[in-house]
Amino acid sequence: MKNFEHYRSVWADDELRRHLARIRHVALDMDGTIYMGSTLFPFTRPFLARLRELGIDHSFLTNNPSKSIDDYLHRLDAMGIPTSREEMYTSTLATIDYLRKNLPAARRLFLLGTPSMVAEFRAAGFSEAGETADDRPDAVIVSFDMTLRYERLCRAAWWVSRGLPYLATNPDRICPTDLPTVLVDCGSICAAIAHATGRHPDVTLGKPDPNMLSGIRMRHGLQADEIAMVGDRIYTDVETAHNAGALGVLVLSGETTLEVAEQAPRRPHLIVDDIGTLGELLAASRSGDRFRQ
Repeated sequence: MKNFEHYRSVWADDELRRHLARIRHVALDMDGTIYMGSTLFPFTRPFLARLRELGIDHSFLTNNPSKSIDDYLHRLDAMGIPTSREEMYTSTLATIDYLRKNLPAARRLFLLGTPSMVAEFRAAGFSEAGETADDRPDAVIVSFDMTLRYERLCRAAWWVSRGLPYLATNPDRICPTDLPTVLVDCGSICAAIAHATGRHPDVTLGKPDPNMLSGIRMRHGLQADEIAMVGDRIYTDVETAHNAGALGVLVLSGETTLEVAEQAPRRPHLIVDDIGTLGELLAASRSGDRFRQ
């Protein structure tokens, strides 16, 4: 019998056990959860192996739209984590799905994003507006753009100021990294546009939008409480879980500290040091091993 101490929950152990025992699918954030920057965490592969042993499926969800699905699949494979396209869902795909459903006439876009993100939109049948004021797009898409050029930021702000439909791929202020720098993410770029134009995005996709989990529910025939949304951020990962009715698990391997987590308006259902601890708790919920806080 094994005791686990590196976790905190809003529930008593018996109730926590019941919730964990219902989990059939784990939706995993990536940056700060399974790796940090270019470094795979040592507990990631053992955790995925444990999920397989327990018969629990998993998907990778990321708010980072700077890479295409193929980029992510190649990166994960290089890290020793072979993954199928069906196991990946990014905020770029969420934005494309939103456009198709809610703005079907928007086909020509001003895309503030990386070449990989632009390629994903092209593959989905969209075209890219140019950088001149006479090439009016149907909508403006602002993303995490590590190739950002000042003149393109200005053009995006111009079209936003003209009242065009304006979507952001994700709300993140920074992107986690293991490098000695701050990676300014989509939310911060949108803040600059808002300061210049007085306008915020009409819609912000990605986590915490609950639709990030709807594909998993439909694909696997799951109830919301059979999914655990796992990540390192309160305002994206945990809020997604709350908004979708899933189990919200915060890992302390990335951005958020325990002190910040315990002061959140909507606290995580479960806080663990990392996904390795979550794997132990999932196993214990099925074996009768004892929990101890």
